[in-house]
Amino acid sequence: MEFAAGMPDSHLMADFAPPTRSDVAALIDHTLLAPEATRADVDALVAEARDLGVYAICVSPSMLPVRAPGLVVATVAGFPSGKHHSLVKGAEARLAVDQGAAEVDMVIDVGAALAGDYTAVLADIVTVREAVADRAVLKVIIESAALPDAAIVEACRAAERAGADFVKTSTGFHPAGGASAHAVRLMADTVGGRLGVKASGGIRTAEAAAQMIAAGATRLGLSKSRAVLAGFPDA
Repeated sequence: MEFAAGMPDSHLMADFAPPTRSDVAALIDHTLLAPEATRADVDALVAEARDLGVYAICVSPSMLPVRAPGLVVATVAGFPSGKHHSLVKGAEARLAVDQGAAEVDMVIDVGAALAGDYTAVLADIVTVREAVADRAVLKVIIESAALPDAAIVEACRAAERAGADFVKTSTGFHPAGGASAHAVRLMADTVGGRLGVKASGGIRTAEAAAQMIAAGATRLGLSKSRAVLAGFPDA
């Protein structure tokens, strides 16, 4: 069962103590991946991220290097379609790390997952893992809204076998939609705390963010971080 964004599920929230603003800020990748983004926009993102006290910023690889003291810098590879050759994804990720990225969010070949070719999904992730080695945190975007539950589970298993550090719901660009509490809960159950779970895509309210955290998200990808954080108590 999926729940509409902004409407916390009572079962999820019953035994869940609402997090504080600082708790949530510590989970946020403050994100700017719009194709029209400029260097000035990235500078503004960094300034806002520092003001909000978030964990990281996430920008397009063409925007690297980024000067962001006190913040983790994340980027993407194979974004947003995932239809890049694995070697291209690996080269993109390695170059990004060379230019200062500490985390890389790669997109799997969603079509391979839909076709049940999890060997190809595994090989794709392994290629990027080997390209960056232990120099960066690797998050694997599975585009959960486009996958049935069984494929979500198998994609997460492939990510774990490949040595990824996180599984992530969505790019935020797929017409099927973004994060859902159902997908986050399924992903969290599959990786069992061995990997992090990043919820991203369409999370624009405090209620939706709280719902994702209650479902098991350990990181949030947000472009509307200020508006989301405004809905959480200071302490």
